Amino acid sequence: MGSETAKVESIGTHLLLDYFECDPEILKDNNALEKLMVEAAKTMGAAILDTSFKDLFAPFGVSGVIIIGESHLSIHTWPEYGYAAVDFFTCGKKIDPWKAHPLIKQGLSSNRTSMTELKRGFFDVPAGDLPHKLS
Repeated sequence: MGSETAKVESIGTHLLLDYFECDPEILKDNNALEKLMVEAAKTMGAAILDTSFKDLFAPFGVSGVIIIGESHLSIHTWPEYGYAAVDFFTCGKKIDPWKAHPLIKQGLSSNRTSMTELKRGFFDVPAGDLPHKLS
C-alpha cells in the first residue's frame, strides 16, 4: 500500500420522492404498483434481483421493495391521503434513477411531487485499497 489517496465522490445516489394527489385506486393495487416499480427499475437501467410487495392492513395501502444489484427501490402508499413515498437508492454511475421519476409520477396519476437527492458514501481510501472499481 502506498500513501497515495484516491478521492471517491460518492458511491450512491438516494432519491426521496413524495407523490401527492395520486389516484387512490392505484395506491391500493399491489399488482399494478409492482409492475410500475419494475418498469421504473428497467427504465433506469437497474439489474432486478428480487421483488416483494405486500398489502397493508387498514386502510389498504401497499409497501413494496425491489432489490437491485445496485441497491434498492421502495414504495409505501397511503390511499386515504392520495400519497406515496418512493425511495430510489442506487450505487455506481451506470444507472440514472432520475429517469424513472416521470414514469412513477404518471403511473400514480400524481398532481404534485417533492424530491430530495442525497449523495451517499463520501470517503477517501488509499488508492490500492479500493475493493472494486466504482463505475
